[in-house]
Amino acid sequence: MMPQLTPDALAARILYRDALMLVIDKPAGLPVHPGHGGGETLEDHLDDLRLGLPARPQIVHRLDRDTSGCLALGRHPKALRKLNDLFASRRVTKIYHAWLEGIPDDQNGVIDCPVAPLDPQAPWRVTADPKGTRPGSREAQTRWQVLEKRDSRALVELRPVTGRTHQLRVHCAHAGWPICGDSLHGNAPHGGQLLLHARALVVPLYPKRAPIRVEAPLPAHFPPPAHSPNAPKLC
Repeated sequence: MMPQLTPDALAARILYRDALMLVIDKPAGLPVHPGHGGGETLEDHLDDLRLGLPARPQIVHRLDRDTSGCLALGRHPKALRKLNDLFASRRVTKIYHAWLEGIPDDQNGVIDCPVAPLDPQAPWRVTADPKGTRPGSREAQTRWQVLEKRDSRALVELRPVTGRTHQLRVHCAHAGWPICGDSLHGNAPHGGQLLLHARALVVPLYPKRAPIRVEAPLPAHFPPPAHSPNAPKLC
């Protein structure tokens, strides 16, 4: 269940803060922007993240409703423009962890497969388009590496080169190992918990400083690593 986002609870989810940028740990189950289904979104809570500034911070990129982890916000219009430029020019490194249904044959690789809308009227519903011939098809690449294998499943690190809607979920399903809990692109039943977490962002925000690396802890619904004494079997 998604935790209640009171102002104090939201403040506790701030992972990084400076004059330009906030990074928060978005809970799974909370949409970032309003969608066709309505309901509560992160945008409803942006006033609680002003933290003394006159303007509401603005969301720089997006995470799926069911994806948890690092989400960046620009604290004022100038900061937002700078961050938008960094993300658009692919200078920000986005690192995800995911548990897969199945184990890849190799230890690492790149999925290079265009992604296209199933219906131009519903651009949030997408599919793999290997030939790149569907209307609205866009090139997409994801780097991946296996971190752990357990009970016929694999924990992987995913690094999207491009940032298409549902790219990681579509790419993993297309490769033959859908993300655990994915009822939209995999075979999981509806109502399951998607095991996809935005683990880290690396942002070269200041030219004369080292890139800022922000990490989000694994959420409670995410299986702990194998070396943890509480690590369960994955059924």
